[in-house]
Amino acid sequence: MIEAVRAMIEAHQAALSLLILAAMFVGFLMERLPATVIAVLGACTYLALGILDAEAVYSVFSNSAPIVIGAMFVLSGALIRTGVIQRVADTIMARAEKRPRLAIVEVLLGALVASAFLNNTPVVVVLLPIMIKLADVTGISAKKLLMPLSIAAVLGGTLTLIGTSTNLVVDGIVRDAGMPRFGIFEITPIGLVTAASGMIGLAAMWWLLPSDRPVKGDADPADAHHYLTELILQEGDELIGERVDAFKGLPRSGRIVGVRRGSVTVHGADLERWTLAEGDRLILRVDGATLLTWREQGRFRLGIGGGEPADDDMVVETMVAPTHPSIGQRLADIPFLQRIRARIIGIDRPAHEAGPDLASVRIRAADRLLVTGGPREVEALRDNPGLIGADLSRTRAFRRRKAWIAILCMAGVVSLAALDVMPIGVAAIIAIGVILATRCIDSDEAWGTIDGDVLVLIFAMLAVGLALENSGAVAMMVGWVEPALVDAPRWVLVFGIYFFALILSELLSNNAVAALMTPVTLALAAELGVDPRPLVIALMIGASACFATPIGYQTNTIVYAAGDYRFVDFVKIGVPLNIITGVSTCLAIVFFLT
Repeated sequence: MIEAVRAMIEAHQAALSLLILAAMFVGFLMERLPATVIAVLGACTYLALGILDAEAVYSVFSNSAPIVIGAMFVLSGALIRTGVIQRVADTIMARAEKRPRLAIVEVLLGALVASAFLNNTPVVVVLLPIMIKLADVTGISAKKLLMPLSIAAVLGGTLTLIGTSTNLVVDGIVRDAGMPRFGIFEITPIGLVTAASGMIGLAAMWWLLPSDRPVKGDADPADAHHYLTELILQEGDELIGERVDAFKGLPRSGRIVGVRRGSVTVHGADLERWTLAEGDRLILRVDGATLLTWREQGRFRLGIGGGEPADDDMVVETMVAPTHPSIGQRLADIPFLQRIRARIIGIDRPAHEAGPDLASVRIRAADRLLVTGGPREVEALRDNPGLIGADLSRTRAFRRRKAWIAILCMAGVVSLAALDVMPIGVAAIIAIGVILATRCIDSDEAWGTIDGDVLVLIFAMLAVGLALENSGAVAMMVGWVEPALVDAPRWVLVFGIYFFALILSELLSNNAVAALMTPVTLALAAELGVDPRPLVIALMIGASACFATPIGYQTNTIVYAAGDYRFVDFVKIGVPLNIITGVSTCLAIVFFLT
C-alpha cells in the first residue's frame, strides 16, 4: 500500500507540487497564519511526501543570500548603536529649523540614498518621527509625508544589490544555478531609472495624497520612550557659571524642561537668563540611549534616590502595576527608594508628559521607570509585587567613539564588493568580526538585530523553489507559457516577468516571490534561448518596487499604521506609481540590456 502511494506521488509529483503551492498562496492571502509559518509548512509538506529529500533541504542552507542579509542587519545595527544614525537625524532636524520645506525634500532623498546601502526598514523607523516633526513645523498633514517616505525607501532599495533582501535572494539562486554573481552596482543604471521615474511620479501625484490629519496617535511618536530625567551639576563642571543654552549634549529629539535650585524651579522664558551653579538640577526629556550614554560617561549624577554609583550597578526597566500602593503619590516618596540603594534615573509616560520634575511626578499605572542599582537591588525590584517586568533595560548607551569603525566597516563592505575584491558575503562576515572585536556592538545586541522571520521565510521558500524545480513543476509551468512567448518580442518577456512579479509581491512576501519566480525565469530563458540576466533584473525590481497595498512591502505597513491611512490611500497612489515605474524600468531594461 505504501509503495503504491509512493509510486503515485512520484508519477504525479509535478502536479502535486503545484497544488501544494496553490494551497500556500491561499494561506498567504488569508493571513490566518504568519507568512513564515505557511512557508515552513509548505516546505515540510514537500519533505514529508518525498518530493524534497533530506540532502536537498540541507543544500538550501548553503545559499549565501540569507547569510548576507543577516550580516547587513548586524552592520545596520552597529551604525545605530554607535549613534551614527542619530547624528544624521539630528543634522536633518537642525536644517529643518531653518528651512523645513527644503528639509522634507532632503529627508526623502536621504531615505532614497540610505536605503541603497542599509536595510530600508530601520531607515524608515529612524526617519518616521523626523517626518512627523516636519509635518508639525510646516503645517502639512503627516499623511502627505509618511507614504512618500516609504516610497522613497523602497525605490532606494532598487539601486544596489544590497539595497533589499529580495535582490540578494535572487542573486543567491542565480549563483546556485551556475550563473556569474551580480555586482553590487550592476543593477544601478536600471535602478536609477526606476528611482527617478518613481520620485517624479510621486511629485506629480502629490495632490492625490490625503491631507486630513491622522485620527489616532495624539502623542508624538518621536517622544515615545522619551524619559523625564534630571542631571545634577557636580563640582568643577564646565557648565557652572554658564547659561542654560551652553549645554550642547542634548540631541534634537530632546529638550530642556527647566532648572531646579533648592525649592526654586525655573521654566519657560526665564531659562534663557538663568546662570547655572553647582548642584543645579537640569530637568530634561530625552531618549533612553542618550540618557544611558550620559550615565556611562559619569559626568553628571542622574535622577533621584539614595546611594552612590557602584561598578556593579545595572539599569533595570520596570513598569508601575495598577495595584501599586503609591499610585497618586510623588515619585520621590515611592517606598523602594527609602528601603534599597536604588536611583530612578528616568520616567516615561506613554501619550502624556510626566512632570513638572522627576521628584514631583504623581505616579500612575503603566508609568515606565529606569532604575539603577546593584544585584541585590535588582532582585528586590523583581520581587516587588507593585512593579511589572523588572528586567535589565534593552536600551543601551551610544558608543560614539567607535562610530568611525562602524562607518568604515560598512564602506569597506560596499567598496570590496563593488571592486570585486571579494564576494559581498565574505566582506560582510569579516566586517561583523571587526565590529564585534572592537565592541561597536555587543554580541547579544548584534544577534538581536537579525530579523529571524525574514531568514526563516527565505530558507523555507528556497526549499519550496527547489522542490518545484526537482519535481518538474517549473518545467511544467514553462511549458505552459513557452508557446505564447516563443515568437514574441523580447520586450514582451521583460514586461511580463516584471508585472507578474509586481502583482504577486503586492499580495505575498517579496522574498517568497523572488524565491519562487527565479527558477521559473531561468528555465524560461533557457527554453527560449535568451539571455536570462535582463529578465532576472526585471524580476528583482518588479518584486521590490510595489506601492499599491500596505502589505506589499514592510515599510508600507509601518507608515500605514503610523499615519492612520486607509487601504484605498495606497491604491490611489500606488497603482499609477506601479505603472509609471514599471513601464520606465522595463523600457530601460529593453533599451540597455537586450
